[in-house]
Amino acid sequence: MSIQRPLWTEHEGGIVQIRVPLPFPLRWVNAYLLKDEEGWTAIDPGLGDGASREAWLAAMRAIGIGLRDIRQIVLTHHHPDHLGLAGRFQEASGAPVFLSPEGAVQMRELWGDGQPMTERLLHLFAVHGMDDAMLANMREHLESFVPLVSPLPDVTPLRPGVTFAMGGRGWHVLEAHGHARGQLMFFDRESGDLICGDQVLPAITPNVSVLPGHGDDPLGEFLDSLKRLAGLPAGRTYPGHREPFGRFSERCLDIIRHHRERLERLAALADEPATAWDVCIRFFGRDLSVHQLRFAMGETLAHLAFLEKKGELVRLEETGRVRWVRRKA
Repeated sequence: MSIQRPLWTEHEGGIVQIRVPLPFPLRWVNAYLLKDEEGWTAIDPGLGDGASREAWLAAMRAIGIGLRDIRQIVLTHHHPDHLGLAGRFQEASGAPVFLSPEGAVQMRELWGDGQPMTERLLHLFAVHGMDDAMLANMREHLESFVPLVSPLPDVTPLRPGVTFAMGGRGWHVLEAHGHARGQLMFFDRESGDLICGDQVLPAITPNVSVLPGHGDDPLGEFLDSLKRLAGLPAGRTYPGHREPFGRFSERCLDIIRHHRERLERLAALADEPATAWDVCIRFFGRDLSVHQLRFAMGETLAHLAFLEKKGELVRLEETGRVRWVRRKA
């Protein structure tokens, strides 16, 4: 029996958590509202579907605000479940939308005119063994996100290393690669509050996938980021999914251990030459949605690339296909 959670919760320090529903196993994405004298900051408003819009309308009615009260919109990263409503909110409020420069590039490549990333991603999956039927399903799946993020917002670049004002506080902007290149986190040194996007999640681990043209070792970047973040004196942490949590440093180390174990298991699947698709199916299984298989394939490729960089796997390129095999001692 699932637990019914309230649509919104106000936390200490005036951070309002909005649980915006998702049509995926994650169930909801956390949007956040912070108020200052000039109005409200909305962080990661959620997917641009009807259920998300209805949830926002209900939450705003209960809080006593409207879209015109939003003075700025902040995106931790460019993924549809965080980005989707930003353009609509911008149209209704006139508020600027802040996103990292690299996040803005990926947003346009994935969901903008012509969706050039679709062809690059499908080519990558084909080279690494995905069959034609699944590639056709994957194309339809990727294209299905376009209406859920339209219109795309007009982005104002926000770079790491600056202090950014939200909710009457100055937040230090941190960059956190791995789950999404150019992802931003926001740390209030005085209170210890941390808004961390999807970089560190309680109980579940964020997906880490290869995206062509945006880093050839996303897992290495992710693990390096977690090692640095583990030293951050964070108190209450506000994630993109699940509930706010403490023990941030310990959670960073837990996720590092999780990936070390996964690397060992994946490497064992390449004792004999295998494509990434073969490894993906053997590791994650076929009983997954297309949405889940995209994440599974991207994550498999990220782990195999990391193992190759560490010298544990060898990449074999033959007749337009790539296979992987464990390096012999």
